[in-house]
Amino acid sequence: MSSSSRSHRLAIFGAGYIGLVAGACFAELGHHVTVRDIQPERIRQLCAGDVPIYEPGLGDMLARNKERLTYTLDADEAVATAEVAYICVDTPPTASGDADLSRVWSVIDSLTHAAHLKAVVVKSTVPVGTGARIRQALDAAGLAHVAYASNPEFTAEGRAIEDFMHPDRIVIGAEDDATVRLVHALHHGICAPLEAMDVASAEMVKMAANALLATKISFTNEIAALCEATGADILRVTRAIGQDHRLGPHFMNAGLGYGGSCFPKDSRALRAIASNTGHPFQLLTAVIEVNELQPRRAVQRLKTELGHLHNQTIAILGMTFKPGTDDMREAPATIIASRLLAEGANVTCWDPMARPHTNQPPWNQTHRRPTIGDALTGADAAIIATEWPDLIHTDWAAHRRLMNGASPVLYDGRNHLDSAVITAAGYTYLATGRSTERPASDRTAQTITL
Repeated sequence: MSSSSRSHRLAIFGAGYIGLVAGACFAELGHHVTVRDIQPERIRQLCAGDVPIYEPGLGDMLARNKERLTYTLDADEAVATAEVAYICVDTPPTASGDADLSRVWSVIDSLTHAAHLKAVVVKSTVPVGTGARIRQALDAAGLAHVAYASNPEFTAEGRAIEDFMHPDRIVIGAEDDATVRLVHALHHGICAPLEAMDVASAEMVKMAANALLATKISFTNEIAALCEATGADILRVTRAIGQDHRLGPHFMNAGLGYGGSCFPKDSRALRAIASNTGHPFQLLTAVIEVNELQPRRAVQRLKTELGHLHNQTIAILGMTFKPGTDDMREAPATIIASRLLAEGANVTCWDPMARPHTNQPPWNQTHRRPTIGDALTGADAAIIATEWPDLIHTDWAAHRRLMNGASPVLYDGRNHLDSAVITAAGYTYLATGRSTERPASDRTAQTITL
């Protein structure tokens, strides 16, 4: 094995959606990895062979590489034999929108005696300038010989393994070529272009990329609102736009808005950075406002169709912010549930993966059901908040008979279903960016009345 491809010993701080995936993938590449987390239950599960988060393929990869993976609560144990320490901890937003770096600094503090390390690498999304401050802290602790790098991650939940092993690019920010080569060598076996740059630029790449994707989503949702007002069909509009090679079809799916741990947090953090430097990032402010309004628009449209929501039973189908994950952070479904409850509705819900610890507002005021049919039983309307594949393959005609009314309302917040199938099954079909479609019997009755 050449020096560029030899096995290294890595310490991964953080066993969440970024850290645990990174640890598994680095082990898959042949490295020996110790994953450290501060949550005892999470470490207990990992030591027992259980996976504390849902990510397709992650459990198999962890099991396949169990001889190269260890888990601990102890920071000193994690770095005892490590050559490189990766920081993959959460950086949640503060009240001002700035990133809370307390977890990052806690890890840095725990490394001040690890003089044997070759490098400290940050994968956590941090504001531009964080690396410079970490460099100063390492120098002050007598670790000037320990290299520092920013190696932002661009994995999407639900396909994180694929994104890590087959990325569009590997971004490494460092102040010298030797550090770039060291971090790049850890990715030996992955075929992807290397984008080497200074630390500040690498930090900006991650935040700017997420902000641009968020902008594309919010722009599409604004066009969807115009489509609803004018009778245009958002699906046809975005399909034609997406064929333009300058634009492409990605992230042009009209829906209930973006969620998760990255887009909302990083957009607000980038806006906060701009505000802190005296630059009013007006475009990004509009992007954030559009996204915050999107799930509220859906509830209002449902209210308009039903006449009122008080004492109506509404089923929310899908609770996580996207399919393929159990992550409910910033999920549009949470806003929808809150608004429905505020309007006096009774709320049932279904999701195949959402964690059962959803026992806090608003979910503690809803009734979670084990199946789609159970959630729809006795409901006056339903709203699809997450585009789970299960919803395509369900028997909608049979489910309609479980609901109230001759043609109950189904609001497809993700444009997930075939409207012809749903109206043929007897539903009144609403969807983001499209006109209301009614069952043939309803249309006939309206024609006769007119």
